[in-house]
Amino acid sequence: MDRFIKYSIKVFFLLSFLSFCSCLLAQEVPPVKVFSPQQYNGENQNWSISQAKDKTIYVANNAGLLEYNGANWRRYDSPNETILRSVKVVGDRIYTGCYMEFGYWLKNSFGFLEYTSLSNNKNISLVEDEQFWQINYLDDWVLFSSLDRVYIYNTKEEEFKIIDSESSITKLFKVDDSIYFQDLNIGVYQIINGDKTVLIDDEIVKNNNVVNMFEYKSQLLVQTENNGVYVFKDKALLPWSNDINETLLKYSVYSSAKLKDGGFAIGTISNGVIILDKNGEIVNQINQNLGLSNNTVLSVFEDIDSNIWLGLDNGINCINSKSPIKIFNDSRGQLGSVYASSVYNGYLYLGTNQGLFYRDLYNTDKPFTFIKGTQGQVWFLEVISDELFCGHNSGTFLIANNKAKKIANIKGTWSIKPIEGKSNMLLQGNYNGLYTLEKLNNNWSLKNKIDGFDLSARFFELVNNTTIFVSHEYKGVYKIEVNEEFTKAKNIKIDTFSKGLYSSLFNYNDNVYYVYSEGYYKYDFNKEEFIKDSLLSQTFKPSNYTSGKLIHEANSNTLWGFTNTDIIQVKPGKLSNKPQIRKIALPKSLRLGVTSYENIINIKDSKYLLGTTSGYLIIDIDNFNNTIEKININSINSNKHSGEYKLLNLNEIADLKPEDNNIEFFYSLTQFNKFKVVEYQHQLKGIYNNWSEWSNSPNVLYKNLPPGDYTFSVRARVGENISKNIASYQFYINKPWYASNLAVVIYVIGLVLLIFLLHHFYDGYHKKQRRMLIIKAERDLQHKELENRQQQMHFENLKLQQDIDNKSRELAISTMSLIKKNEFLNSIKSELKSKDTNDNIKSVIKIIDKNINNTDDWKFFQEAFNNADKDFLQKLKNEHSVLTPNDLKLCAYLRLNLSSKEIAPLLNISARSVEVKRYRLRKKMNLPHETSLANYIIEL
Repeated sequence: MDRFIKYSIKVFFLLSFLSFCSCLLAQEVPPVKVFSPQQYNGENQNWSISQAKDKTIYVANNAGLLEYNGANWRRYDSPNETILRSVKVVGDRIYTGCYMEFGYWLKNSFGFLEYTSLSNNKNISLVEDEQFWQINYLDDWVLFSSLDRVYIYNTKEEEFKIIDSESSITKLFKVDDSIYFQDLNIGVYQIINGDKTVLIDDEIVKNNNVVNMFEYKSQLLVQTENNGVYVFKDKALLPWSNDINETLLKYSVYSSAKLKDGGFAIGTISNGVIILDKNGEIVNQINQNLGLSNNTVLSVFEDIDSNIWLGLDNGINCINSKSPIKIFNDSRGQLGSVYASSVYNGYLYLGTNQGLFYRDLYNTDKPFTFIKGTQGQVWFLEVISDELFCGHNSGTFLIANNKAKKIANIKGTWSIKPIEGKSNMLLQGNYNGLYTLEKLNNNWSLKNKIDGFDLSARFFELVNNTTIFVSHEYKGVYKIEVNEEFTKAKNIKIDTFSKGLYSSLFNYNDNVYYVYSEGYYKYDFNKEEFIKDSLLSQTFKPSNYTSGKLIHEANSNTLWGFTNTDIIQVKPGKLSNKPQIRKIALPKSLRLGVTSYENIINIKDSKYLLGTTSGYLIIDIDNFNNTIEKININSINSNKHSGEYKLLNLNEIADLKPEDNNIEFFYSLTQFNKFKVVEYQHQLKGIYNNWSEWSNSPNVLYKNLPPGDYTFSVRARVGENISKNIASYQFYINKPWYASNLAVVIYVIGLVLLIFLLHHFYDGYHKKQRRMLIIKAERDLQHKELENRQQQMHFENLKLQQDIDNKSRELAISTMSLIKKNEFLNSIKSELKSKDTNDNIKSVIKIIDKNINNTDDWKFFQEAFNNADKDFLQKLKNEHSVLTPNDLKLCAYLRLNLSSKEIAPLLNISARSVEVKRYRLRKKMNLPHETSLANYIIEL
């Protein structure tokens, strides 16, 4: 029994879970762009919204006035630092109201707002504790409404008129060319010529807050906070007959606005915004579960481009109500990521990572229903011969009557394709190869596996009935020849050039194409190789490549591809074979699809369903407008290195100091479409003449710019569509004082003076150098002359020395001659003495003795000796005065280094006598015993 109870409880919970998962609420809503307080740098609550002619959005926030140009938010604190309650743009002025203060803001030439107070007018005095909740205008009048009064300001005369309330003013309304306001407990007044007149005094408006009033089919609609909408007709209030009243009675309405298409946007306190068409029928009801950041809508505003702005109790939202894109977001995660989709028999089928779901195609209010038995990953959905096939992780299913029948139990069915000429056979690719399905007795079943190929066949194409191309991301492209029965692979060739992540293979116009990051390649059957297709390859740049997955829409022969910035649509040319290529600016970051598993199908007319990771997008291709708006430069800062900065006038050419050479530009393209990603490109002529890379940043800072003339230019793009204009700004950075024109003139004059002075100094220097050179030359000349003289003296000395040497030689010769003569005479004398001594011989001997002792010879010798050794004899005599002439003669012979034997003939004495004379000479000269007489005389 206990086991039965436990089993029953499990079954109950399982059935409850399946019933919960089997029905998923579905609502396709327009894109919602969400801005948090952190993004717009303000407080949570936002009370009023308005827009300027240049599309800039202004919001009255608790922290002040918010300004949004499509790229950046800027906050201006309220004049008296109180909560800003109201804002209204009239012409160039932005009127605001807050606690005890109202006035207007004007944009100056620097791109910033400046405030002018109107409430400080001396002619008016405010009521104590007054706050200004509404601002409206009519012709030349601007009306400021508080709970106590309406202040009417004449913008031309700058005069005020005041209308007091009798109880409390709730709201101020403008309908066509009339102004109304509600005075609680009294009714609705109309202001005519500056005075109030009761228009409606029904109990309904006396006892209920009126939120807004509208013109509707020449009637006046009165919308209350909690009691629905009424029609004012024949001076009576009647409930609006539309079904919307039943819905509005469930909620408390705080704000509303009439839309340009005649519809209405109604902001509630607890259930977001309700959007009605011109007939009062609900188009969308968008709350926090469907994309809003908060369910309390404090203000509603429709901008120039029909975007609906919501000032919420926590944040600011922008609904792209006219966007060609609608979003189904599975916020609860019950549907999962959409991998495949199909339209079959009036139903929309979605294959996700959690199973297969369906719902009525045309009734979008109906929920999605889960098809039992399909839990898990769905890879493929395709209608083939009016039958819907589903490729699944667990096998292959046939879908009929919203039920799934498994026809093949092979794991991982990627895709299924028909085989031409074999209507009862299908070819399918699986995780582990290729298989065939066969139809027998009107039932499909698995026939066989094609032997010889066991790799994953996610992308494959069958051509010529027996040739199969299979693309494998990591191995390449296989060309497989199979037999006619599709049971065996006869020949397998592989082309490895093209392997790459996110590559793909597809058949288009009977041609096999392979695509990867380098482009599109078409198979040439004659050359048996893939050749690059230059035309299709133009659809994307390698840097813009994201996935090779391409989808062929057979009905229109349209090819769909996906890049980082766009969806590519390739259609056959109408008048030529050249295909038409269209780029739809929808970036990958916003498509939120599963890379390489992108899927898109046509669901009705020009509407396409694109699967995402949390649901899908509905895209109206014909209404997708790629044109983008004008780009503007919003402000420019000139920064110094010290950190100080100043704003530059946007209307003038800036003339900057050299230290103000850090220039920062802020720019924007004012558009608020969630699915349009704006990128910017800039250049600075004068230094960076080439365009920069595309970037999402709406500002750029140039640092340390050198002096010179510059022109800054910026442009924008959405997808690959470039903005209509290029915004430009010129500025000039002056040279520093030391490089200015005046400084250059001074430098030139100084240089001329310096050159002159240098010339003067150099001239003097050169003159001095010339003088010094002349002096040096003269000195060198004198030195040369001196050297010449010295050389001449040297030559003369040499000549004298030669003369001396000659004299010495002559003296030596004469001495030797005397010696020889005396020897000769002595020999003759000795010979004669040995003969008979007669008178004749004696006379001859006398003659010989006379010649030997001839004084003339001595004189001649003395003269020659003095010439050879000048003043020796005189010096010797001065040293030794006792010496006799014979002593001097002996000294002269010793000076000539003659021996005693050689001296003897000269003195006509014996050698022994010469020794005696030498001895006596030593004594006369007082020479020591150890001193040589000859050396002493030679060295003297």
